[in-house]
This record gives sequence, C-alpha cells and structure tokens, in this order.
Amino acid sequence: METSLRYGGDSKALRIHAKEKLPIAFNTLLQVHGELDTRNGAPSYFCAMLRRFSHDISASLGIGVHYDRHEKLQFSIRCKKAFPVTSNGLDIKFNVKGRCHVDKEFKETKSIGAAEFSWSILNFQKDQDVRLKVGYEVFDKVPYLQIRENNWTFNADMNGKWNVRFDL
Repeated sequence: METSLRYGGDSKALRIHAKEKLPIAFNTLLQVHGELDTRNGAPSYFCAMLRRFSHDISASLGIGVHYDRHEKLQFSIRCKKAFPVTSNGLDIKFNVKGRCHVDKEFKETKSIGAAEFSWSILNFQKDQDVRLKVGYEVFDKVPYLQIRENNWTFNADMNGKWNVRFDL
C-alpha cells in the first residue's frame, strides 16, 4: 500500500492518503485510494477504478467510481498518453491527459484536460531522483508546475493554488 501525507494551501488541513493497486489481469489493475482529513477525522475522498495500461503505445485508460464528501457519488473516466521527446538518454516526455466526472444521471460535473512536458532525472545527485513537470490545464486555462524529489512533491499553478505531498 502506498501512503502519503498531503497539505494544500486551500484546505489548511493535513490529509492522509492511501492507495492500493491490485492486479486483475495482464496490464489491468483495480486501483483503490482514499483520503482522511485530519481536521475533522472524516474521510474526504474515495475512488475505485479499473485501469488498463498499454505499454507498447505508452497509454492508459481508467474507468471507476469516485466519492467526494462535497460532490457525492460520481463516475469517472481518465486517459493518458505519453510521447517521448528525446532519444539521447534524457527522459523528456510530452503527456496528454484528460479526466471527466459525471453524476448519477450521467451529467458532466467536471472535466480536466492537460498537456505537459515531464523531465525525469535519475540520480540527479547520489540517491536523489528529480522530476520536473510544466503543463497547461486546458479547461481552466491555467499553467502549472510540479517538482518531485524522491518522496517530496510540490505542485503549484498560476491561480495561486499549491499543495505539497510526502510519500511515506
């Protein structure tokens, strides 16, 4: 099980996040994850999703259910496709990804689409891996960035939203 501590500037509360990936078939898994809000001691989020990976074309597709204490039960679909940018040993990729949530009546509640460049630097320093992402969220029209160093991740966008995560 993967666990992390998360804190965002908009919530002002530490959240405990847990994720488990259960293999179902070749290139298919059931991913279950959720969060506990430490401010009120209640679960704030839960998701169960079937995810299918196609490594030969660097793509993934996921379909599942999503429960949020504010938006209640929703269905979601997500996809991601990666395109290698360099062939000289640098791990730079151009990623296109999208996600759509619909309610019980199958009315769209939120869509997210993004295009981003990702640069993974293994052994940036001894025993230190770094990943940099710079992207643009299409529906909200907001540029964003992510800096990841081993267990630490910092996300920020041009609207002033930010969060930090520590993987345990």
